[in-house]
Amino acid sequence: MKISVTLSDLHDLNVDLLALAFSKSDLKKKAPKALAAAGISSSVLDDFKAGAGELMLLYPADGKLRAQRVALVGTGEGKTIDDWRKAAVEVASKAAALEVSSVAFDITGDRPGGKKGAGALAEAVAEGACFGNYRFERLKSGKLDKEPKKADAKKGMSSFTLRVEPALLGEAEKGAEAGRIVGEAQSMARDMINLPGNYLQAEDLSKIAVESGKKYGYAVTVLRKKEIEALKMGGLLAVNQGSTHPPTFTVMDYKPKGKARAVVALVGKGVTFDSGGISIKPSEGMGEMKSDMAGAAAVIGAVEAAARLALPVRVIGLVPSTDNMPDGSAQKPGDVITTYSGITVEVGNTDAEGRLILADALSYAKEKYSPDVLIDVATLTGACIVALGYRVAGIFSNSDTLAAEIGGAGELSGEKVWRLPLWDLYDEQIQSDVADVNNTGGRGAGTITAAKFLQKFTDGHKKWAHIDIAGPSFSSKGSLNIKGGTGFGVRLLVELMKQWK
Repeated sequence: MKISVTLSDLHDLNVDLLALAFSKSDLKKKAPKALAAAGISSSVLDDFKAGAGELMLLYPADGKLRAQRVALVGTGEGKTIDDWRKAAVEVASKAAALEVSSVAFDITGDRPGGKKGAGALAEAVAEGACFGNYRFERLKSGKLDKEPKKADAKKGMSSFTLRVEPALLGEAEKGAEAGRIVGEAQSMARDMINLPGNYLQAEDLSKIAVESGKKYGYAVTVLRKKEIEALKMGGLLAVNQGSTHPPTFTVMDYKPKGKARAVVALVGKGVTFDSGGISIKPSEGMGEMKSDMAGAAAVIGAVEAAARLALPVRVIGLVPSTDNMPDGSAQKPGDVITTYSGITVEVGNTDAEGRLILADALSYAKEKYSPDVLIDVATLTGACIVALGYRVAGIFSNSDTLAAEIGGAGELSGEKVWRLPLWDLYDEQIQSDVADVNNTGGRGAGTITAAKFLQKFTDGHKKWAHIDIAGPSFSSKGSLNIKGGTGFGVRLLVELMKQWK
């Protein structure tokens, strides 16, 4: 999708859909004039309250505008950039549903941050346009459609134009381009999450990272089973025991031109399908476990975006990957494994597999790269969904500064997080009688004990954070306005890394 910025008058925008955004406070004083210019009665405002993401589709009178349709879209209170991002998501979603190809979005007038916020606003609106325009249809043949030509037609927008004031053109252009890059990286992550297990295995995940590295100029190394065995990554190998597909361990390394302001290691859980192993999951909803590599997808997307944005930080992305299956060779509850770090783990539950592969990757990242910041991202626990629902990720950190930075990035990116405790008292729940630690601590505080387990493999790193994205990473039918993978974490991580410029 082409994203551009224009100074054109509203009357001159020759598009299929023109979006006019209004907050609740400016609806009464500004919307009537805009409607009059389109030849539309202001009486329609009786049914439009400008709630965040609320949209009303209208048709201008003949000869009033070149645009074929007008969308009034609400920004709620309009005080945050995320209010505008939500509006752009709704506009793009409506455009895709209508199968229109060209959209213009007016961002002139009052906005969060005033003139200084023009670039950030343009970036958020561009991100929202990419998010709302996204469709995953690559596995549909179209053969059931009664109109084959229509089925073959590409749905969604081909162009999205932001209208700005002349004084803000430069900043808006930079912001729109950044938003397009982040939006495309997030769409790539969503594609990976939405691919079913028979289309995406560990090797496929590695290939996507390799292709991205070749295209955008960063190094990618893929370690395969023999190399993983040589490294004695017992966690990754144990989870892979029941699989017919070999594991991979992918390391992406983006180095900026000039001296890096910081070295950031991002570790993403890459379980391409999680049956639960011997501790098998219930069949209902198991198909959604294709999304158990959403942490890996977020990390790959974030590294790609960092490279394309030329962020002045070194970013190392590490993705341990396998599926978790229950055949006769699979690990069993009660098994004791030795991880890369040498720490031994009693397997209390084979469905607590993500923390085993992350344990190896965290230890490797700390030992090999000594990063300034170490962050892991994972769809780790259903307990986090119980605690925070489907829209918010849980974060754990041993650094108040890092936790605050991630929280701030969450507010700006619209990918919200909430900090949970890492108190030592939770260590009691993951004690083992036969090994150094148990991989599960029972039902109580499950998301916290999972984080406490991971912390043991950071080797005392002073600035580590764990982000549990189990809730917001995948939208089941009815839980959000979208279906399937969300790419949650890409915008969050990119926004976080921008703070270290």
